[in-house]
Amino acid sequence: MDSRHQAQPAAGGAAAPPVLSAVIAVLNEAENIEAVTADCLAGLAGAAPFEIVYVDDGSTDETAAVIADLAARHPEVRLVRHDRRCGKSQAVRTGVLAARGEWIGTLDGDGQNSAGDLVEMLRLAQGAGKLSPLVAGIRVRRDDPWPRLVATKIANGFRARVLGDRCPDTGCGVKLFRRSDFLRLPCFEGMHRFLPALFQAYGHPLINHPVRHQARLHGTSKYTNLGRALVGIWDVLGVIWLVRRTQAPAPSVLDAAESRA
Repeated sequence: MDSRHQAQPAAGGAAAPPVLSAVIAVLNEAENIEAVTADCLAGLAGAAPFEIVYVDDGSTDETAAVIADLAARHPEVRLVRHDRRCGKSQAVRTGVLAARGEWIGTLDGDGQNSAGDLVEMLRLAQGAGKLSPLVAGIRVRRDDPWPRLVATKIANGFRARVLGDRCPDTGCGVKLFRRSDFLRLPCFEGMHRFLPALFQAYGHPLINHPVRHQARLHGTSKYTNLGRALVGIWDVLGVIWLVRRTQAPAPSVLDAAESRA
């Protein structure tokens, strides 16, 4: 990342070394930040020590100011900023690089996820021992407009058939993984939609875990269905090439119920 893309950390930080870092990439989500933060503080309370790392991907509204104010009041909250929009995948990577926890849990910044799901996902990951899995959230009951539901179903079906990643909802923003494992993956815009395929290509097992989902709190999605589809076709081709060129032990896949056994 050159100087134009350099992330600029702001004040704020957890008092104790975190085990879990919740990484949240945001773009013009000023209206949702307080509610998302409150959900994280409540949902992660009592679990492992945690921090909330927001990555502001070049917002043009008051997103950064709202996060900075929350960071001043809550030591768990941290802010990292891009000087201009770099895309969600780069924003997630910036957050992972800045994170201090061994485990990373990703969430969307629109309020549609529940941070409390990360607690059980962390337990599943830690219980896997040396397997070091990717725990992928699966939205069992989505609360989205029907055009987006249809577009996502088509995209997930296409990716599943072409990549064979055995994940029915790769587009879900709720995922949990070990920080060091993620940083070994190749970085490209769109990679956040292909984490199940990439992690398995690098020899990590996959755990599919049901998560909650609700309607967006405020504002609108920053991505159109057509835009996702057109970019996704090229991304799939690139991931196919990466997976075929990657030599790693054969991964395994577990359902959440199996992993508890």
